[in-house]
Amino acid sequence: MEWTVWAGLAAGLLIAVVTAPAGVSGAVFLLPVHLSVFGVPSPAITPTNLLFNVVAGPGALWRYRRDGALRGGLARRLAVGTLPGVVLGAAIRVFALPGPGVFRLLIAILLLPLGLWLCVRTLAPARHRPDTVAEPSPAALTALALGVGVIGGIYGIGGGSLLGPVLAARGLPMTRVAPAALAATFATSVVGATAYAVLSLLSSGDVAPDWWLGLSCGVGGLVGGYLGARLQPRLPENVLRLLLGILATSVGGMYALQALT
Repeated sequence: MEWTVWAGLAAGLLIAVVTAPAGVSGAVFLLPVHLSVFGVPSPAITPTNLLFNVVAGPGALWRYRRDGALRGGLARRLAVGTLPGVVLGAAIRVFALPGPGVFRLLIAILLLPLGLWLCVRTLAPARHRPDTVAEPSPAALTALALGVGVIGGIYGIGGGSLLGPVLAARGLPMTRVAPAALAATFATSVVGATAYAVLSLLSSGDVAPDWWLGLSCGVGGLVGGYLGARLQPRLPENVLRLLLGILATSVGGMYALQALT
């Protein structure tokens, strides 16, 4: 158990440092580590990832709040949609998608398009990109957040890795998107982890999180998230997006091959 705790601490810290400046908790990239390196069973892997978000989230959020980046109602509107969505996603994950084969395919379906989209948008010439548009309406934001919440509840990522790129593509600056996406991720992860704890009482499978691993990764993410949020003003946005796109594409491709072989 000792090596697992230290390895989880290091993994959470390194991933959060890279992803927090872009508004992603890092759980989307930590999940394959849980699955392949630590061997967390399915579906317990999802609440373990949510537990990471709960512990790690306050690090980046505290730094963003200190810098005044959490002002405005964007985070609140996102949470209104993601909170009910994550509960529904948790129920779907436990009762409809328990198999590891299906889970690997789901990882690939989510990560491959996301990663390719991030890479293409980052490398495309500015003249080919759409003009900046206004913030989506409250109804559109709620509908988007609801769908992302369901996916986040199934996948254990909180939704920030999906909300961030979509909102940035609509023209919202990363200085607004990143804090709001992380705040929504933290709120939905708290609700999602609670939902899984309740569902573990109703299911005989591996539904409860791996507490030691989730907490150790979360502590690493707590420190890494703070450092990443502090670094955001000093890092080029395109570099961060391209790195996230490459990571997502690589992980999604790996699990697509595993699911199809």
